Amino acid sequence: MSVPFVRAPGYGRPVEEDVELIGGVEKREIRIVEYDPAWPEHFRAEHERIATALGTTARRIEHVGSTAVPGLAAKPVVDIGVSVPDVAAESTYLGPLQQVGYQLRVREPGHRMLRTSARDVHVHVYDVGSDRERQHLLFRDWLRRDESDRSRYARLKCELAGREWADMNAYAAAKGPLIGEILARAEAWGTFP
Repeated sequence: MSVPFVRAPGYGRPVEEDVELIGGVEKREIRIVEYDPAWPEHFRAEHERIATALGTTARRIEHVGSTAVPGLAAKPVVDIGVSVPDVAAESTYLGPLQQVGYQLRVREPGHRMLRTSARDVHVHVYDVGSDRERQHLLFRDWLRRDESDRSRYARLKCELAGREWADMNAYAAAKGPLIGEILARAEAWGTFP
C-alpha cells in the first residue's frame, strides 16, 4: 500500500507533498542512544554490500546522518547516502539493492529511501551533485566540527524522542527548524565536498 504524506523539511528542504510512502504510515518508538563506536564499522560492511551490488552506478557512498558524527547521540539506524547519475532511473539501482536485501520505503522527487528488514540501515539514493547530496554531507561535516550545534541537535532529538508521535515523519518534521538553522551556518562555513 502506498500513501502520500507531507515530508519533513529536513536539511532545509521545503515541505513536499509528492511522496510515496511504501507500506503506509508507521508508528514506531523513537529511541535515542549514546554514540556507538561500532556504527562506522557497520557502515563499512553496508558500503561493501552496496558497492558490490551497484558497481560504477554508485558514484558516491557516504556515511551520513547522526551515526556518522562521533559523539552524537542518535537513533541506532545507520544512514547511507548513495549518489547515482539519475535517481529517476530506478532500473539502474533498485533491483540490485533489493537483491542484496534492501527494501524500498520512500519514493519522492530526487530521492529514494530503502532500508534493511531489521530497520537498522537506511539507504538514501539521490542524484550525484544534487542539493540533497550536498546538504547531507555538509550537515554531517558541520556537526563533526561544531560542538555547540552538535549538542543542541542531540538535546532536541532526546527531548523529541520522549514525546508520543503518530509516525516517524512527525518526529522528523519537528527537527526541521533546528536543522534549517544549523544548515544555514554550515552553508556559510563550507563548500560541497
